[in-house]
Amino acid sequence: MKYQEIETPQALIDVLQNQSNIAYKAFQNLDFTQLNGLLLDKTFEHCLFLGCQLPENFNRFIKESFIFPQLDMPYNCYINRLYTKADLYDAYVLGQPDSYYNTYDQKVYRHFLKTGKYAKDIKETLARRLHDHSITDALDDFLANYDENRIVAFMGGHGLSRNDKSYKQIAFISKRLTEAGFLMTSGGGPGAMEATHLGAWLAGKNDEALEKSIKILSQAPTFKHPLWLDTAFEILAQYPTSNYKSLGIPTWLYGHEPPTPFASHIAKYFANSVREDGLLTIAKAGIIFAPGSAGTIQEIFQEATQNHYLSFDYASPMIFMNKYYWTKEKPVYTCLQQMVHEGKYQNLLLAIYDDTESIIDEIKRFSLTVIP
Repeated sequence: MKYQEIETPQALIDVLQNQSNIAYKAFQNLDFTQLNGLLLDKTFEHCLFLGCQLPENFNRFIKESFIFPQLDMPYNCYINRLYTKADLYDAYVLGQPDSYYNTYDQKVYRHFLKTGKYAKDIKETLARRLHDHSITDALDDFLANYDENRIVAFMGGHGLSRNDKSYKQIAFISKRLTEAGFLMTSGGGPGAMEATHLGAWLAGKNDEALEKSIKILSQAPTFKHPLWLDTAFEILAQYPTSNYKSLGIPTWLYGHEPPTPFASHIAKYFANSVREDGLLTIAKAGIIFAPGSAGTIQEIFQEATQNHYLSFDYASPMIFMNKYYWTKEKPVYTCLQQMVHEGKYQNLLLAIYDDTESIIDEIKRFSLTVIP
């Protein structure tokens, strides 16, 4: 029997008002304590209660169910939705860069470092895995609204300067693809990742808005600049809403890198391995590889492996941005191309371009022809 997930207070009230014998429900991070009047004639059978606040003597209502209590951590193990910038930057004060230290994001990161990047305490490891399971569940709910052939990822260096021409190109590619109906995703951090979400946030607005925004952001070129967040929030103050969504998937393993506030939805994980593999997996419309270092190269070969084995039924385009970089500076494209030619890699859909239009056209062409 498949469990129905109940994740909002209104959904909980609806169940309690319309059902007496409640079975195979998974209640996530909900408060039952103010609903005693609705509980009097109820029975719960084969249900899950994940991090819920329950009234005293609640056990008399349940049968063959499981209660998973909250653990006393600085993070919610059973979060029932994806994060937003407001969650992660809750205590940030404009004009006070040091206030970043007081944000939820940094409080969790300090706890992460204190208990060990690879914790050994069983309570901590359990809590992290419960959290990441909850994020994956929320991510699945979010992605259920999208055609898998319309999800694109940008991979690239976290150190890419806002002044770099590649930053601008990534932002414009992302803007155009978002306007064409694609969901843009990235690792959710600074650099090339931030450019992805900036473009998505400003989709639907004229190109001048993006040009002006990049000019403002360039005052703080990298995330190490004290005004990196302030300039981002300045753009968000000018454009406080967007008709488009984008998905950032960062990790506290790289918690020294602030997550981009331009992503409308943020799936932040503790386990980087789960985060990286998951990001590559969902981007079935293709991955664009902007210039990057070791992390980006690792992701290239992870994606090549998925495509070679057709791990998810079909291969997706691997598009390299910047011919010189990927054939001369770090000749990964040349290496892959040679192995494909020799038959050592199969099913790889490789392409390499310098210009924006060719990259966009490659993504669009694939989305029209693939049969999942």
